[in-house]
Amino acid sequence: MSRALLADDAVAEKLYQDAIEQLSHCRGNLRKARAHLLYGEWLRRQKRRLDARTHLHAAHEMFLRTGADAFAERARLELAATGERAQANQRDSPRPHPAGGADRAPGLPGRTNGEIAGRLFLSASTVDYHLRKVFRKLDLTSRRQLAQALPE
Repeated sequence: MSRALLADDAVAEKLYQDAIEQLSHCRGNLRKARAHLLYGEWLRRQKRRLDARTHLHAAHEMFLRTGADAFAERARLELAATGERAQANQRDSPRPHPAGGADRAPGLPGRTNGEIAGRLFLSASTVDYHLRKVFRKLDLTSRRQLAQALPE
């Protein structure tokens, strides 16, 4: 797959196809899905939108099945760039949550910003920024107060 990424356009297509063929015999779906995604992106850049859609749809479905939501979103955006729509995953559609987001704070009390950031794949400064906004909005000054303010 890496050879296809670095190859000239004249040889890249064959390398992408070979990589997908070889990965179709493997059990790991993520590598195969990534190969479809990269090939679909390459095809779209070559102005071959219809060919790209086939591979982007395949990648999108595989990523959704394996829970690789960030890659699924990337495939969905590539599909949109071809003029196609991918079926939205139920997890993609925002909907209000009865706990008001409290269940999505992964063990907030007792954790540092760095620990929270690591669990959410964010930077510590992003966590700090959003917590400051929550503290300001709820007129709180400590995490202990925040834990008491959140519904059980």
